[in-house]
Amino acid sequence: MLGLIGKKLGMTQIFDEEGKQVPVTVLEMGPCFVTALRTLDTDGYKAVQLGYFPAKEKKLTKADLGRFKKAGTSNYTYTREIRTENLEGLQLGQQVGAENFEAGDWVDITAVSVGRGFQGVVKRHHFKGAQTMSHGTKMGREPGSVGSRAGGVGCRKETPKGKKMPGRMGNERVTVQNVKVVQVDAKNNIVLVRGAVPGPENRCLVVRTALKRPVNRNWKVPAAKTETSTPQEASSPESPEKNS
Repeated sequence: MLGLIGKKLGMTQIFDEEGKQVPVTVLEMGPCFVTALRTLDTDGYKAVQLGYFPAKEKKLTKADLGRFKKAGTSNYTYTREIRTENLEGLQLGQQVGAENFEAGDWVDITAVSVGRGFQGVVKRHHFKGAQTMSHGTKMGREPGSVGSRAGGVGCRKETPKGKKMPGRMGNERVTVQNVKVVQVDAKNNIVLVRGAVPGPENRCLVVRTALKRPVNRNWKVPAAKTETSTPQEASSPESPEKNS
């Protein structure tokens, strides 16, 4: 499995060879840098930990600083682990980018969805609501009964576990599977995927080769590119989960 950390730039449209309109999401994938390698001997599994977007020292915890210092790499705002069976060619500090994906690949994208705030059952759970608002109905957009007195009169009314109720909507980790890669601009670390992906613009996300449609391909690591400790001037991608 191959994967990268990046951010969502927005949506646009392109036209295929037949002249058909194709909606796409533009993703900036990397550049990412190898901050740790997990092996069977030391960790019990194989994975590569990637760092994305350089971070200032004052914005990291002592635990994070110690982790990056031990690995001998620069400091990064976001780190994620990508499970992979092939660690060949990967070394600490190496840069990996969009060249690891190809047009036609299928990927799984994980991000935090757009927050919708506190919502009622009609919007949150697609309740139908009252058929008509006339003739004195009191239902409207209300959820209706939420419990029963199973023990009879005088017993405490209990709400069953898992009952669909009003509450916070969105702002949760979401994974969409089997998204098709349409175009790859490896020079600028840009990947176009078909359709929409979770989260607002500039939200940090993780793109992995599809679990259900895996590819047997080695990591592509540019030999001349190594990490840099100079923080980027652009704004940091938004994400409530910074390090893992």
